Amino acid sequence: MKNASSVTFRELIFIIVVFLLIGASLGCDNSINANNQTKKSIIMGASPGPYNDLFNDAIKPELEAEGYRVKLVDFPHLLESDIALSDGSIDLTVAQHTAYMNVFNQQSNANLKSVVHVPSVPAALFSDKHTSLNKVFSGAKVGIPQDESNAARSYNLLEKAGWIKLKSGVDPILANRHDIAENSANIEIIEMDSANIPRVMDELDFAVIPGSIVYSANIDANKALLTETIIPDLEIMVVVNQGNENSQWAEDIKRLYQSDKFKAYMETHNQNGYWVMPQE
Repeated sequence: MKNASSVTFRELIFIIVVFLLIGASLGCDNSINANNQTKKSIIMGASPGPYNDLFNDAIKPELEAEGYRVKLVDFPHLLESDIALSDGSIDLTVAQHTAYMNVFNQQSNANLKSVVHVPSVPAALFSDKHTSLNKVFSGAKVGIPQDESNAARSYNLLEKAGWIKLKSGVDPILANRHDIAENSANIEIIEMDSANIPRVMDELDFAVIPGSIVYSANIDANKALLTETIIPDLEIMVVVNQGNENSQWAEDIKRLYQSDKFKAYMETHNQNGYWVMPQE
C-alpha cells in the first residue's frame, strides 16, 4: 500500500477531481432540495369534486397574489393523483382524509404527509321516496357506497339513524357489514359504486351518498334526512410528499386555510351548512 509521500502528482490530481465532483453533486442535491422548499411554482393534482373547487375559488387566488404560480393537473381518480404525488410529479392534493392516506401509504410503501385539515362535506342519508327516517320499514332497500372507506362511514351513519347497531369496540374507520351486531330496522343494505347511487335513487328507498357525489350530482344537500358526524380522521386534508410538509409553500397554504379571511369566505359561502369546518 502506498503512503502519502508516494502518491504521484497524477494520482493526487485524480483524487482532487473526484472530491470536487462529489462536492458538486452534493451541492446540486442540496440546491434542488432548497429550491423545492422555497419554490414559487406549485403543481396540484386535481380530482373532480368540491374540495378542488374550494381551493380554486378561495386559496389559489391568494397564493397567486403572493407571487405563486399554481398549475392544476387533472386526474380521474384520487389513487392516480396519490401515485403522482408520491413520485414527485405533483406537489399536493386536496381530496383525501387521514384514513385514506394511511391506507395508501401502507399499501404503496409511500410517505405522504398532511399539511392542514380543510372544510369537508359529510356523507348523508337521502331518499327520493320518503321524507323522514321514520318512514323506514322492514325490507327497505338502502344503497351505500361499496369502497371500504365510504362503506365504513355509511355503517356508522346507519347506526346513527338507529337502524343498525355495530359490534362494541369496532373501529369506525374500518366498519363493514360483518360488524353489524343488530339490524333492528331489518333493512336490506346494498353496496354499490357510489357514483351510480344518484342514478338509481328511484330503485332505492334510502341511500347514503358521499359529500363529493352530492356535489358532483348537484343534489340539494338541504334534502338530506341525516348527515354523518365527521371525526378528525375523516376530515379532508392538504397532502404532500414527505419532506415537503414544512416547506415555505406548504406553510403558506396552511396559513391561508387558517386565516381569518378564509373563515370569513366560508361564512359567506356556507349559508346552508353544506361544509363542515375542521376541528382546531
